[in-house]
Amino acid sequence: MKERVRAVLVTADGTMLVIRRTKPDVPRYWVLPGGGVEPGDESLEAALHREIHEEIAGKADIVRLLHTIESDEERQLFYLARITTWSFDDRTGPEFSAEGRGEYALEEVPLTVEGLDGIDLKPEEIAHVLRGAISAGNLAPFGN
Repeated sequence: MKERVRAVLVTADGTMLVIRRTKPDVPRYWVLPGGGVEPGDESLEAALHREIHEEIAGKADIVRLLHTIESDEERQLFYLARITTWSFDDRTGPEFSAEGRGEYALEEVPLTVEGLDGIDLKPEEIAHVLRGAISAGNLAPFGN
């Protein structure tokens, strides 16, 4: 089974970092930073740190596992993390230079229900989980 790790990266300003994906003939959508776990990764958290470094040249403090989505083919683990430094210009992930992958743009979105409602965050299940956590105050002290 393929494993992927992603992070809800919360900034000191109470926003979260998301990646806007633009592909030809596909409606614009947003994803959380992260990606596939590789055989050389020592742990799921190590894979997430590597992905955050590759995708946004950032360093994050992982707080806790927030949610898991599992199908027959894939398991995605979503972590809650604090981030203080990042540089989208210094990203190094191989997907950014691959032909036909479309555009990637880093954005800060308010960590509020209204902020989430303003984007089409994929997968929809994590958007639903985040809306519920924000409404319940379960992301405190993360700016909601």
